[in-house]
Amino acid sequence: MILVAGGTGRLGRIVVERLLAAGEKVRVLSRRPVEEGKTPSMAAPEVMVGDVRDRQAVARAVAGARVVISAVSAFGMKGVTPREVDLEGNLNLIAAAEAAGVERFVLVSVRGASAGHPMELARMKYGAEQRLTQSRLGWAILRPSTFTETFQQILCAPLLAKGRTVVFGAASNPVNFVSVEDVARFVELAALTDQLRGAITDLGGPQNLTLVQLVETFAAALGVGSAIRHIPRAMLRLLSVLARPFNRTFARMARAGLLMDTTDMAFDATELARRFPHIHLTTASEAALRDYGRLAPGKA
Repeated sequence: MILVAGGTGRLGRIVVERLLAAGEKVRVLSRRPVEEGKTPSMAAPEVMVGDVRDRQAVARAVAGARVVISAVSAFGMKGVTPREVDLEGNLNLIAAAEAAGVERFVLVSVRGASAGHPMELARMKYGAEQRLTQSRLGWAILRPSTFTETFQQILCAPLLAKGRTVVFGAASNPVNFVSVEDVARFVELAALTDQLRGAITDLGGPQNLTLVQLVETFAAALGVGSAIRHIPRAMLRLLSVLARPFNRTFARMARAGLLMDTTDMAFDATELARRFPHIHLTTASEAALRDYGRLAPGKA
């Protein structure tokens, strides 16, 4: 049995699909009852409703599992914080896995995770990494860069309806984008083989693109307009502070947008591609056509 915590999220759903296709028995830990169509149709994973912040629920979910995959993340979620989910939730999962004698634990972290990172999510992921590496478990830690699909949904999808969008700051800072589909393949590899065991592996895609380039690449692939408006950096800074007492999630998103515009987020995937030639690293154009091609003008 493989437990996937966060198995109904953007990454988790794909991981579950791949594991089921490989013939594995899968259990999903989900905060809420799973809506119809939110789990793979090829086979039905076992779904347990529970929150990673609830130690008893976590212990029940982990019981009987030989592999635990943590794909949980508080990024963009309302009502929870990275400390509660990405640190404390993962600590609960690791402790329960140790107590249950789990063979392997796969943690999906973020690239650049560190104790001093300016983004709370990366600091909390790092705390979970430290606990896992000191545990009795066999482990693998994956650190993906920014998900292509997340920012194509946020920044690029509006082009299909309006031909225009809004980006963060100057949007001239190169950012590495990796497809969630590719990350799911590495998670499967870590769960089912020893190739990534005992290692912290950075994952990235084949392109470093500014947010403007990401939008323009999407527009060119689908043949749509790409008028772009910018939210000034000063406004992002202001929103990240002023919104905190009222909407911490929005404040964190504004902070993340500011960091994407001002910090080094590039990655050279040459060595990753060399080590794992059987995993094709998806370009932004390929992801756009795969996920939105049917919505392009003349394709409906």
